[in-house]
Order: sequence, then C-alpha cells, then structure tokens
Amino acid sequence: MRGWSPSAPYGDPRRRWLCFDGWIAGMGTSSGTRIVLGHWERSPFGAFSDVMLERADGERLLLAPTREVADFVSGTYTFDTVRVVPVGVGVTDRTWTVGAGSLDLRFTTGRRQLLGLALRAVPGALARRPAWSAVTDPLARLLLSGVRTRGSAGGGRREYYGAQDLLPVRAVSGTFEGTGLGVLAPVEPPVRFGFGSAPAGPALTRITTTIVLASG
Repeated sequence: MRGWSPSAPYGDPRRRWLCFDGWIAGMGTSSGTRIVLGHWERSPFGAFSDVMLERADGERLLLAPTREVADFVSGTYTFDTVRVVPVGVGVTDRTWTVGAGSLDLRFTTGRRQLLGLALRAVPGALARRPAWSAVTDPLARLLLSGVRTRGSAGGGRREYYGAQDLLPVRAVSGTFEGTGLGVLAPVEPPVRFGFGSAPAGPALTRITTTIVLASG
C-alpha cells in the first residue's frame, strides 16, 4: 500500500496501524436509501472517496474507486454488493457533489452547532489516539444515537474514530440507478455496515479513522 501510517506511537508494535484522515457524511433520504460518503484526504491508498449505501430493502452496497480499495473496505465492513466505479467529489462552499457510478448526489451543510465547536477544539494528535476514542465512546452513544467511536471490524481488525468537527447536513438531492432519492431524512433505521451507524441526524464529520490489522 502507498501512503502513510503511524510508526507505532501507541499500541502493540507487532500490529499494523493504518490511518485515514478526511470526512464522513451520513444522510438518509425519503426513498429509504441511507448513504455514507467517505472522503479521505490522506490514507494508505492515497486520496480517495468511497460510498456505502443501504437500500430500503436492506441491501448494502459499496461503491469504491479501485479494486484495492474495494477489497480493503469490504474486508473491514459488511456488504451484499461491491462495485468498482469512478468516484468523484467536488466541494464548493457548503455544497458537496458526488458522482459514483449510477449515483449522482448533492448535499448542503449548515452552520456548525455546539458539538461541532467543541470537537474543533480537540487537538489532532489527541483525536488520533485510540485511548481518546475509548473515552469518547460512551459520550457518542449517549449524544448521537447509533454512533460508536471504537469497536471490532471484519477480519479480526479493530477500529477507532476520532472526530474533530461536525456540520449538520441541511438538504440532499440526487438519483441512484435512475431513481430519485427524495429529500433529506434521518439515518433511520441505522445502517448496518459495521459495529456502529452514522448519526441519526444527517451530518458531515471531520474524522481520523485508525484501523488496527490483526496480527499474523
């Protein structure tokens, strides 16, 4: 893999620690499709974006830009369908546009609220530490329904989330496979890709994700 990973500043040096810095957007739609966008500015795979969708009928799909990314993400989370398609993301002011195969998506963020302001005060070095994720996990469960900041992932991996900003998503529009997604809705029921869901309230989160690969 290309890119970077910590030189074991914490944890067991016999395990591989991989970090992904960027943004996660989670939103529901009135069609019943829930969407989680990962927009990673730095990662072991370089900069990339990927999309996880769960349809109203429960089918879970991954849209990934390369086979390498698809294999890694599908080895960490659970999907019924995996597609390798071009994934492009554009950001203009508060508006994000996403094109991923047959998905065309546009969403707009609002002003950050109290929790977003508090997260912006968290130093990056602290947010990246699994010990901090352990501290924040009970608070995340209490304040953000369905959210976990640490847990077990696929393939014997462990995963930790360190948030540094939170913006509400205020509007969404788009189509998937030629069918309109409808208007913005809560992420309900929770998505089932991994050990936790996106916040029920549609949001864009600045985040560092640390994945610890299993030994051996």
